[in-house]
Amino acid sequence: MAQNSTQLGGSMVALVTPMHADSSVDWDSLEKLIDWHIAEGTEGIVAVGTTGESATLGFTEHEEVIERTVEIVDKRVPVIAGTGGNATDEAIRLTRNARRVGADACLLVTPYYNKPTQEGLYRHFHAIAMAVDIPQVLYNVPSRTGVDMLPETVARLAHIDNIVALKEAKGSIERIHALIEQVGDGIDIFSGDDGTAMETMLVGGKGDISVTANVVPRLMREMCAAAIAGDREQAETLDARLQPLHTGLFLEPNPIAVKWALYQMGHIGPGIRLPMTPLADHFHEPVRDALRTLSLLPDA
Repeated sequence: MAQNSTQLGGSMVALVTPMHADSSVDWDSLEKLIDWHIAEGTEGIVAVGTTGESATLGFTEHEEVIERTVEIVDKRVPVIAGTGGNATDEAIRLTRNARRVGADACLLVTPYYNKPTQEGLYRHFHAIAMAVDIPQVLYNVPSRTGVDMLPETVARLAHIDNIVALKEAKGSIERIHALIEQVGDGIDIFSGDDGTAMETMLVGGKGDISVTANVVPRLMREMCAAAIAGDREQAETLDARLQPLHTGLFLEPNPIAVKWALYQMGHIGPGIRLPMTPLADHFHEPVRDALRTLSLLPDA
């Protein structure tokens, strides 16, 4: 088993960063949101991942959201800090700061836009792991980054002690099978794609870093627990209830719909930071319908 990996798993939320209408960070809502998640059974908080608008938070904001999250959580569940970047030195800086403020682990996305080779990916993650002694979760999401880290590269990295897991968001069960076969004894595999999360856990994945968990933390935890336990019948029953949300929350690029949904539910304000924009009007009813299926709106 990978070093320190046993503390991570189950239903982990890729938490939004609440913002006011002027797009400044809403610290009061962040605290309330975290407390709600822990009360509802969320098993890990991911701060400032893609869903947390990492791409548009400045360095100081990025570091402050992580630090505040660590303080609010107060060791009740693990905090996984999003510290990836498309520059290796930048990722090392963010990862060092996350360790300094007490994060339990870091989530490191593959470098985006500059499209490194597989050797470049290996050297990037190797350099971060050697520079910062903290458990590290690699993150492969080719639809957002333009680069796909192959299982063979993950297998090379799995031998590094403080690389403990991979968040795989390609959305391919075939990829999950390949990863479990090649690295499942060395690091844990987490789903980063809600639509295929159940199947990922049923074939050996250890958890889900979830967007949908933002709005239904308790139901997502129940589904993850059933799937990890190998209870296909119960997992499928629960996942069927979640499917409308898995679809509705990705009608526009994440986190547009999930932030709008949380605003409709009364958990956060309306803010989102450019170049992301509020949910388009013609998607309002489809997302409301998905929320209504689980009685998530105040008027439901």
